[in-house]
Amino acid sequence: MQVKLLSARFDIPDAHKIEVAKEHGAYATLDKVFAMQPEEVIELVKASGLRGRGGAGFPTGLKWSFLPKNIDKPVYLAVNSDESEPATFKDRYILVRDPHMLIEGIIICCYAIKSQAAYIYIRGEYTTQVKALQAAIDEAYAAGYLGESIAGRDYKLDVTVHRGAGAYVCGEETALLESIEGRKGQPRSKPPFPAVEGLYGCPTIINNVQSIASLPFILANGPDAYKAYGTEKSPGTHLFGISGLVKKPGMYELPLGLPILEVIDKVAGGLRDGRTLKGVIPGGSSTPVLTPEEAQTVTLDYESMAAHKTMFGSGGIVVLDDTVDMVKLVENLIYFYHHESCGQCTPCREGLGWMLKIVKKIIRGEGTTADIDLLTELCDNIEMKTVCVLSAACTMSTRSYLNKFRHEFEAYVSGGASSQTAM
Repeated sequence: MQVKLLSARFDIPDAHKIEVAKEHGAYATLDKVFAMQPEEVIELVKASGLRGRGGAGFPTGLKWSFLPKNIDKPVYLAVNSDESEPATFKDRYILVRDPHMLIEGIIICCYAIKSQAAYIYIRGEYTTQVKALQAAIDEAYAAGYLGESIAGRDYKLDVTVHRGAGAYVCGEETALLESIEGRKGQPRSKPPFPAVEGLYGCPTIINNVQSIASLPFILANGPDAYKAYGTEKSPGTHLFGISGLVKKPGMYELPLGLPILEVIDKVAGGLRDGRTLKGVIPGGSSTPVLTPEEAQTVTLDYESMAAHKTMFGSGGIVVLDDTVDMVKLVENLIYFYHHESCGQCTPCREGLGWMLKIVKKIIRGEGTTADIDLLTELCDNIEMKTVCVLSAACTMSTRSYLNKFRHEFEAYVSGGASSQTAM
């Protein structure tokens, strides 16, 4: 069930060092890349069907093609390594275990979009990861894979690591750009979109770490080899972080399209002994929860998730068993998003705080049925009424718990809450 495309070098000792990485194929695609025209590289990536691995799932090659033609401005690549979504921990494996795969992917992307400058925006808390990444970049410069002449070609590329300050909202692409430019990390109104006017007012492509790291395999083996995994509309593999109340939590590379319950049972070892499944968060904290009945027919791909009114997200699967108090889980969830609001939009800044107060009131045993209804009303009034989707990340997931586990909220209201504990 597990495959080794992105993770092929993860278990090789010292694969983060350039000499070991090169022994196992790192930078081997560059001769092929530089023998192609940039437009040919874009078409090859389009043909692979690679979709953005940051959560939105937008076709990667198609995004690149949105860059304006014949412009007299620099073009930038911004690699999103913020990875602040709760339950998401895939990109950090790439940064520590195979950073040269990411650097090779950056070279491929920058050549394709005719960029000579790339920024890697990395989460401020990733201290170990940023050291490993910067060391690999320094090695790449010393070996001639970055700098004035890439692998002896007439092509220049500089890569800069930019550390964030721990703001979840900077995972949103335009807030990320604001932060790189030295301003407060607040999302911009769109349009214009970054591909037209992004970093420093110039055309900018923003891709997730895993998206960029997928490029060396695609260039080395061709689109058909990549599409041999996954489904027709969701091809390839994904690094899934499986956490929660399972026997073998961890990070696993799997082809898209597998049944989610089969993955939980066969890959993550199933639930702890004596426990029963209560729910599954399929793609990180912002994705609507699935009931055990819904999970029976869900597969790990974008289309199946959408059909079940949830999202693939970042691939961070959280397994919830019958010990989990869903009301306290929602309290924890709302607290996070309220804390991480940048404060730019009133519905997010004030509304999420109001929701948190109501949930706390319910947990104290002071709530009413009207408070449960008010939470649902607030979700409806906040969602998609802000510049970015941070508030929607909170309300979409919160609404799913209110709809599917309302009886637990009502138990607190009636004084019959159990002694279950939240995650």
